[in-house]
Amino acid sequence: MRKTLLFPLGALTGACLTLLVASPHGGVWAARAAASADDAYSQLNLFGEVFERVKASYVEKPDNAKLIEGAITGMVTSLDPHSRYMNAKAWTEMQETTSGEFGGLGIEVTMEEGLVKVVSPIDDTPASKAGIMSGDLISKIDGEAVQGMTLEQAVNKMKGPVDTKTRLTIVRKGADAPLDVAITREIIHVRPVRFHVENGDVGYIRVTSFNEQTTDGLKKAIASISKEVPPEKLVGYVMDLRNNPGGLLDQAVSVSSAFLPRGEVVSTRGRNPEETQRFTAHGGDLTKGKPLVVLINGGSASASEIVSGALHDHKRATLIGTRSFGKGSVQTIIPLGAGNGALALTTARYYTPSGRSIQAQGIAPDIEILQDVPAELKGRIDTMAESQMRGHLSAADGTEQTGSQSYVPPEEKDDKALHAAFDFLHGVTANAVAAKPAPKAAVPN
Repeated sequence: MRKTLLFPLGALTGACLTLLVASPHGGVWAARAAASADDAYSQLNLFGEVFERVKASYVEKPDNAKLIEGAITGMVTSLDPHSRYMNAKAWTEMQETTSGEFGGLGIEVTMEEGLVKVVSPIDDTPASKAGIMSGDLISKIDGEAVQGMTLEQAVNKMKGPVDTKTRLTIVRKGADAPLDVAITREIIHVRPVRFHVENGDVGYIRVTSFNEQTTDGLKKAIASISKEVPPEKLVGYVMDLRNNPGGLLDQAVSVSSAFLPRGEVVSTRGRNPEETQRFTAHGGDLTKGKPLVVLINGGSASASEIVSGALHDHKRATLIGTRSFGKGSVQTIIPLGAGNGALALTTARYYTPSGRSIQAQGIAPDIEILQDVPAELKGRIDTMAESQMRGHLSAADGTEQTGSQSYVPPEEKDDKALHAAFDFLHGVTANAVAAKPAPKAAVPN
């Protein structure tokens, strides 16, 4: 995830003054800026008054640092579900997470209506083995209600010494009552890429997250598959991005680059036109143009959507599965100085090479495949979508898409989307009832 450089106050002020002087309506803009500043200072005066009243009159003596942190947290989280303030401890833990190793349960979570919502369990972690599912709401941790906690507080409570247990109370759609799930904490080694050769002629690559190890893992997977299967026998690749919650932008760009010889991967557009950034493919197609199928579903978010959108727009891959999550906003990490933590602030929207916004819309597959959900889970598995999150950043054009299925069968033999991908690469037409090809679907070449 890219970091934003904060200008010193003097440099920032100078830049603003230069812009105002250069404007033909400088006096008007200066007046507006002054009015805006006066309003801001008025609100800050209100904050100061409330702060002093709380300090002076609260029933117990409050901790000043906690009051300030709570105020900052409330300000930032009121913007959208993905903007947040991280204190020094949370900032350190986030850096550990993106490096690929940390302690805990192995779930990607967000906050929704006061509860912790599971975006995706990470493969082969205590949470996934315990049956935690995308869309589950965590209402209690070790018997303590989550309502009233910040996301960081809830995450910290779920963490603890290795080999100790925690008990989560889960609210699952369609379940008659909350579920209590006991999970043993482990050191989470996020192995972002797994692969094998299927049927002797298809390279299957599962990408579970986009951390600092992902691109290297992908390159090793492609090299190993290419070494194991002669090029004349290899019919293509399947890259599985289902229930991949995303991660680092630079990794999304470099993963896309592994399949693209050139061209734009993604652009980001902020509030001001001059803030637009474009990221292009580099390094060349490591698969030498072999056919590619990308699997996506309602749990594929953020970096997963950048990759699938880029490969689709360049007609480099066929997308199979269900519509992706629709998390198409950029969170810039802004360190706040030694001991002060950092901001994760939404600063822009992602756009695919063709100019499509991902935010609250997601990426639609070329071939839609719905999984057969076991009878005991029917009505209990939530559909996933950014547009369902309270306070989400709106879609750029105002058109938003609802959630789609995120269930993936635990057994490969029951995985209809995976079999459809293998069949597609072998030239077998997918079932016309379950599959709906898009007009511009890529074909094996």
